[in-house]
Amino acid sequence: MAAQQHLQKLKADVQKKLHEQNGFTNVLAKIEAKTNIDRFYLVAGVAGVLALYLIFGHFAELVCNAIGFLYPAYVSVKAIETHHKEDDTQWLTYWVVFALFNVIEFASDAIVGWFPIYWVVKCAFMLYLYLPMTMGAHKLYHKFVRPFVLKHQQTIDQRLSGAANKAADSVRNTYDEHIKPN
Repeated sequence: MAAQQHLQKLKADVQKKLHEQNGFTNVLAKIEAKTNIDRFYLVAGVAGVLALYLIFGHFAELVCNAIGFLYPAYVSVKAIETHHKEDDTQWLTYWVVFALFNVIEFASDAIVGWFPIYWVVKCAFMLYLYLPMTMGAHKLYHKFVRPFVLKHQQTIDQRLSGAANKAADSVRNTYDEHIKPN
């Protein structure tokens, strides 16, 4: 019974979002009016087709990565152009978590062989990270990334400084040995 109530609440929340005034919902309203199909079912149908494509489609990885990149990149540019700090922080947080996930995901080819619905799960995760109703990147950043970085910040700074010094020394030595005029 609790699962059914949870699903009903989720459907009600999505219905509410789908009836807010914005460009996306205005297009949905026009399609809904022409087809007599409730916008919730239109969105659910598109999501179902997308999920099937992400399982069986040839370019599933590209589609998934586009979903995780295109909209966030667009709204990040818009955030840069505003004068408020809040939207900048929201999208910087998204990009930190997105980048961390992409580094962890480096072995995705091996994962896909064992987990055929990987791109569907990743796509749902990307949406969880950036949708305003979930703000998943914000949650994951504050629960995992921020505490880890704060705990290890001094060590990270020391190692980065050491690596930068070694790189500078290497460039200087190469210049002195091979490029510097006699």
